[in-house]
Amino acid sequence: MWAMQAVADLSAGLPGVRPELVADVAGRVRALMPSAREELAELVAIPAVFDPRLGPSEDCARAADLVAAALRDAGLPDVRLLATPDGSTAVLGHRPAPPGAPTVLLYAHYDVQPPGDAARWDSPPFALTERDGRWYGRGAADCKGNLLCHLIALRAVGDAPRIGIKVIVEGSEEQGTGGLERFVEQNPDVLAADTIVIADSGNVAVGVPTMTTALRGMVSAVVRVATGTSGMHSGTFGGPTPDALLALVAMLATLHNEAGDVTIPGLANGGVWNGEAYPDERLRADAHVLPGVDLLGSGTVADQLWARPALTVIGMETPPLTGAPSSVQPSAAARLNLRVPPGVDPEAAYQLLADHLRAVAPWRVHVEVELEGHGAPFRASTDGPGHRAMAAALATAYGRPATTAGQGGAIPLCNTFATTYPDAEIMLIGVSEPACLMHAPNESVAPSEIEHIALAEALFLLGYAPGADG
Repeated sequence: MWAMQAVADLSAGLPGVRPELVADVAGRVRALMPSAREELAELVAIPAVFDPRLGPSEDCARAADLVAAALRDAGLPDVRLLATPDGSTAVLGHRPAPPGAPTVLLYAHYDVQPPGDAARWDSPPFALTERDGRWYGRGAADCKGNLLCHLIALRAVGDAPRIGIKVIVEGSEEQGTGGLERFVEQNPDVLAADTIVIADSGNVAVGVPTMTTALRGMVSAVVRVATGTSGMHSGTFGGPTPDALLALVAMLATLHNEAGDVTIPGLANGGVWNGEAYPDERLRADAHVLPGVDLLGSGTVADQLWARPALTVIGMETPPLTGAPSSVQPSAAARLNLRVPPGVDPEAAYQLLADHLRAVAPWRVHVEVELEGHGAPFRASTDGPGHRAMAAALATAYGRPATTAGQGGAIPLCNTFATTYPDAEIMLIGVSEPACLMHAPNESVAPSEIEHIALAEALFLLGYAPGADG
């Protein structure tokens, strides 16, 4: 247990949260962990993969009903299912604020990524399995583990917080179909709050409390190159006949310089990250980089991840190696994923990318560039009472000061919340860290992260009081 003076120092931003109260709440959270594991296992067992082409599934309906029952059990008197414009179902729990008190909105999602190739999992993806001190299963971290933190925190504090509490649990986040975003735009009063806690992020490492303050935006585009109407025998026609695949490779090679920096004219690539550092060796381990292979970019790892654009070729349309004919290719295509830091307009970035690809295309080949989708970057405010209270709560729960980091993934809902509720503080926390392998086989969560984030959230709900922190 922490020393009382250390707790008092770390929790200074939580008015009314005394060291003895911290110890009491920590004990309640710890006592809830065995039943929490059983609850997470029940949640993970439901393969709640939302498919917008098929509409609501029986599994997603079961998951929504289970979440609704859990919110009622956690003490929220008003729980209901919300139909969103993309056909998914969100779950809303609400306890109204006393007169004059603020309202906190807690967010998570119950839908998950498809498991992919089951053969690449060391245990069944939809059966929570404990191995080497971690809990494995699809959604264990993203995002059912975060939902569990909300439930534990609510049970630990009971009706003690003198604030309003709303909990919204989305059912289609992983597909990016914008169901909850459109719902918020059409029904702004339903989720209105003074402070919004989005539990869909995480820490830079196990045991290092982290608040995510920046999200990169995203551009998805497809470039297609055409040189002819038919593949031609490479022996008979190879040489003077223009090769579409070779042209595409030459174009893609211009998107980075020798150091690996993105080189799209007009797109700034010199940003600097001023928050938590990301050591090179830790990235090598986290990203499973082979020994001897260079890391990319001229800045630091944190600069490259959170303050600068990144361009990835995520797929190509070419003949596969097996069975490929000896032909000059008449067409080829690539799907490009461009990530942009806060301050960059993704639509403008797409236009720069498209203009550049057309400009560097060799041999006057035919080029088409198609925008598939985009999401805006986001930067969170760090100077409000909510941020200070959450930083103090995280520091108290973990026994060390909280830090800040960015995240490469886009969460479009953040910008919807920021636009709809311009006066609300938006904070991102969560149970994930690099070892979780979110979206990959063998996704897992460290139980200690669930316990610590749940404790931090409980302390935040007890100590959040805008204007009372001086």
